[in-house]
Amino acid sequence: MLHAMAPFAPMMSNAPDDGRDTSTLVEPKAKTRRPPLYKVLLLNDDYTPMEFVVHVLERFFHLSHAHAFEIMLTVHKKGVAVVGVFSHEIAETKVGQVMDFARRHQHPLQCTMEKEE
Repeated sequence: MLHAMAPFAPMMSNAPDDGRDTSTLVEPKAKTRRPPLYKVLLLNDDYTPMEFVVHVLERFFHLSHAHAFEIMLTVHKKGVAVVGVFSHEIAETKVGQVMDFARRHQHPLQCTMEKEE
């Protein structure tokens, strides 16, 4: 025969109580932090054609022609411009792609990354 128990009633044990606390402690879960982000920067030089820089921005950063042209002008006038913000791995990949592409086309275009603050 089944006995009706109150909901969530503690289970009783016939084991003798030896005074030790056998309850389980649960550590609070640590909050996960977002990975740091990195800015990808294009640097100005006196030799890379403006059209090539626009092409790089369209090809590797998937920017519209107008936006790529605007960033190219910023690089030309200010010497540097942020072209995107990415996780470390993606930023590193983009920098490598741009540098390889520029070298293959014999342009001294420089692309770097730095941790966003």
